[in-house]
Amino acid sequence: MNIAIASGKGGTGKTTISMSLASYYADKNISVAILDCDVEEPNVNLFLQAPVTEEVRTTVLIPQVDNSLCTGCGKCGEICEYSAIVLIKDKPLVLKEMCHSCGGCFLVCPEKAITEISRETGVVELGEINGIKYAGGRLNISEAMSPPLIKDVKEFYPEAEIRLLDSPPGTSCPVIESVRGCDFLLLVSEPTPFGLNDLKLAAEMARAMKLPFGIVENRASEGNTSLKDFCKKEDVPLLASIPNTREIAVRYSRGDSVSYIKEKYSSELERIALHIDSTVKAGVK
Repeated sequence: MNIAIASGKGGTGKTTISMSLASYYADKNISVAILDCDVEEPNVNLFLQAPVTEEVRTTVLIPQVDNSLCTGCGKCGEICEYSAIVLIKDKPLVLKEMCHSCGGCFLVCPEKAITEISRETGVVELGEINGIKYAGGRLNISEAMSPPLIKDVKEFYPEAEIRLLDSPPGTSCPVIESVRGCDFLLLVSEPTPFGLNDLKLAAEMARAMKLPFGIVENRASEGNTSLKDFCKKEDVPLLASIPNTREIAVRYSRGDSVSYIKEKYSSELERIALHIDSTVKAGVK
């Protein structure tokens, strides 16, 4: 089962919830893997502290032009929707950072002047600790597009009973790639005006992708019912509320908030897990 954890904005506690669930499943002897799909700012292993036992370099295919064969017909530039290959003085120029690796230019070249070569985009680091398997992507500095690396991260540990996909914040292309194909989407939000606004966008994304989803309220404050009211109005299950307490903040600063949440709010984690399990088994969309 693939469970994606996302949020409309950064700083909602998404990774904390992801790690708490991973620890919950591991304690029940369920095979679990956590995949850090936030490849531009990975931080799962700051919590997990898994020894990295292997690093896998990731690549994409980009075009390479043999100018001795090229006739300057321009068909390669015509097919590219992203202008990653353009004709300048009848000679094609490849803008490798803009290439989406579709292979269209390679296929349409009548002179077979284009071949495909590999270009490194980042690395996936692998490890395991306390029964939790870990795979985390790290995008190369200056790399423009993260979805190809996210797709590579999602290939690891297919044998795990539970795979938790810790997604980037927002609703842009990297998030879409992270949550694509998941069995359940868990949205983590906070009851603030910004949090609620971005939660609405994330909920719209989930519905557009036809993904079953539920919400976890983090940093809940007594008397603030804005997020609960939203869930009731939109008929979205509110699976848990984690309060905004000094103790959690202190534990977070020490790096052990996950163990504290697992101990103090085990019933909330169990409620989340049971709801996801029953929803996926029922095939609810």
